[in-house]
Amino acid sequence: MAAGRASGGNVRVTIHTSNPAATRSVAALRQLVGGTPLLEIHYRCQGQARRLYAKYESMNMTGSVKDRMACHILGEAYAQDQLGRGDLIVEASSGNTGIAFAALGRALGHPVRIYMPDWMSQERVALIKSFGAEVVPVTAAQGGFVGSVQMAEQFARANERVFLPRQFENQANVRAHAMGTGPEILLQMEAFGQRPAAFVAGVGTGGTVMGVGRALRAAFPRARVHPLEPANSPTLRTGHKVGKHRIQGISDEFVPAVVDLEALDAIVDVWDGDAILMAQQLARQLGLAVGISSGANFLGAAQLVEELGGSAAVVTVFPDSNKKYLSTDLCREEPVREDYLTPQIVLDGFAAVR
Repeated sequence: MAAGRASGGNVRVTIHTSNPAATRSVAALRQLVGGTPLLEIHYRCQGQARRLYAKYESMNMTGSVKDRMACHILGEAYAQDQLGRGDLIVEASSGNTGIAFAALGRALGHPVRIYMPDWMSQERVALIKSFGAEVVPVTAAQGGFVGSVQMAEQFARANERVFLPRQFENQANVRAHAMGTGPEILLQMEAFGQRPAAFVAGVGTGGTVMGVGRALRAAFPRARVHPLEPANSPTLRTGHKVGKHRIQGISDEFVPAVVDLEALDAIVDVWDGDAILMAQQLARQLGLAVGISSGANFLGAAQLVEELGGSAAVVTVFPDSNKKYLSTDLCREEPVREDYLTPQIVLDGFAAVR
């Protein structure tokens, strides 16, 4: 039995089937991915009334935006005969993608092996393992994130029946958001009576900012599309790893192949401490349990609201929940610096469109 959402409304249709194969299909998984709410968050910045928009992606199957990419990549791989039943799925991930492929892969009957830097949060490792997937920790001495990618590639070359999603270079990643997240945002912004002036999102693989940007600019060619990265570690600006940061899931030591910086607007920078404070504030003041990258994206969007004018409709995403960060600095007191934006922001409430 599978429940489906009818497009353009909240009607749910229940389909009964006696076909066992239907319980291991991408079509069934698609009912658990996407269709997330868009939040209109009301706040004050230095006393001035403001609002911005954010997709609440923790309502996907495993609780993150990466479910969209994983589901789309697997669907395309089946359609193109790149992935066979029972093949081993192998990927390098800093967390959310690994969790998504672990869950969706197991739902489709695949064993899963994830290479991941060993400094990621305990919760990420535990969640991947909870789905029956294997986690291969990679130390800084072994190359960290770059090493994780290399080790995944080496394993695939040495073994048969291995499928590599290659999230950082696979254009299906971009298509997932160009065909899903972006059109959803356009419909939901229309429900709010708004046209998006800009979109901003942290760059992990880059699929979200490239895909959503493609969809938004197809409808509104003048819409701005901004990549975001930690000010502590400006990888996009330098082209390689610089410094360290605590915003897990973005700025993974290199510029992903799917990212075309020439096609994007100016890079937005956010300090990791500021992002932590903002994520804490969203939870404590609005009850929105979000991760550190969501705090960063909120601040990036707030910067653009001030730059474009207080009435500009700026959109971002809240990629995941705070549940993967309980052992990190997100759940500790964070020092406040004079140059942080969070202390200037007071959250007043939010509306939502599903």
